[in-house]
Amino acid sequence: MSEITQVPISTILVAGSPRTGGEDPRHINALAEVCSDLPPIVIHRKAMTVIDGVHRLRAVKNSGATHISAVFFNGDEREAFVLAVKLNSSHGLPLTLADRKAAALHMLADFPEWSNRRLAGIVGLSDKTIAALRRRSGAELPHPAAVRLGRDGVAYPLAAAEARGRAEVYLTANPDASAREVARAAGLSLTTAKDVRRRARAVPGEPRTTAQPNEEPVRDGGAGDPAIVKRPGAHPGSADLSLAVRRLRADPSLRFTEVGRKLLRTLDPSAARPHDWAAMANSLPIHCAPMIAELARHHAASWQLLAESLTERIDSRDADV
Repeated sequence: MSEITQVPISTILVAGSPRTGGEDPRHINALAEVCSDLPPIVIHRKAMTVIDGVHRLRAVKNSGATHISAVFFNGDEREAFVLAVKLNSSHGLPLTLADRKAAALHMLADFPEWSNRRLAGIVGLSDKTIAALRRRSGAELPHPAAVRLGRDGVAYPLAAAEARGRAEVYLTANPDASAREVARAAGLSLTTAKDVRRRARAVPGEPRTTAQPNEEPVRDGGAGDPAIVKRPGAHPGSADLSLAVRRLRADPSLRFTEVGRKLLRTLDPSAARPHDWAAMANSLPIHCAPMIAELARHHAASWQLLAESLTERIDSRDADV
């Protein structure tokens, strides 16, 4: 992005917006009342088209002004469209469901190598919806991508995702199979097979995560099998979670190390509990929902990465015992 500059309105074009329904006159009129306080619009420098701020542009133009505050984006047209979707999803007038699905189809054609979760995070849809759109659009054809680029920018082999799918099918038919049997049948590493097996055995309705601090692992006795978590109710009580955090805070190996202290600072027992989320979602302003949803997905992915890394250490230790 460039610095804010004054751009002649007559040089700016409106094209390629992710809003399939066009402009909203009521929103333009509302913005016209606060023209002096509007943030700068974003313009694609090469094409001189509006990436973000069409309604602001109309409002300022209707006020009689000849110039508007703007910043320039220097990427290509594909990147400009992605940025348009991101910005229009995070503030101002939210994109409709139809807009988001249309944007997802557009990006599937431009970036078939991007993972479903990466696309979902940009357009504000679930990864399952993206997967369904991908199948419907035939976005993998005529040249299927061998990898999928995740939200972290890392390229993940598509074969790994397919192998996980084979493992899930095998476990459905053989629910008592050991992790080693699953690994052989699906062509997975033992660690990945353990993870698939653990997720398959999770209690329905609960997040597919590793054990809560107050859970105890229970083994099924099979050779080489991982610890299978015996889960409590869907939402552990606040008292249990607070007790777990207090115990961790009393552990010198955490209290007196920089990494440990950093972790403890994030484990705030006063934070919202799982049963609070639905009520909170119903109470938050809808225009903030896309941005909050993306932040929530980001934090959830970060915690999931920590859980999976810790689980791999536990599995490695158990394998050495």
